[in-house]
Amino acid sequence: MEILFWLVPSAVVTVVAMLWVAWLGREGRGEVDREVAVRRLATALERDPRRRRRPAPGYAAERPAPDRSTGVAVRPSRRAS
Repeated sequence: MEILFWLVPSAVVTVVAMLWVAWLGREGRGEVDREVAVRRLATALERDPRRRRRPAPGYAAERPAPDRSTGVAVRPSRRAS
């Protein structure tokens, strides 16, 4: 049990930090004006007509032709020497 006492300082620091952040964070939570919020949302959702989407780049190599499946596994034949 004594070995767990080294956790006490870090637990105290963590709790104090949590309380400090909670105390400071509650002051900045004022009421937001509805009109300002709607205006900000509209600005964020508007599309910029000057900015166009570029087409996605293609692959540099062509896709290989798919192998015809026969349902039977066949080893390729070897040349006899």
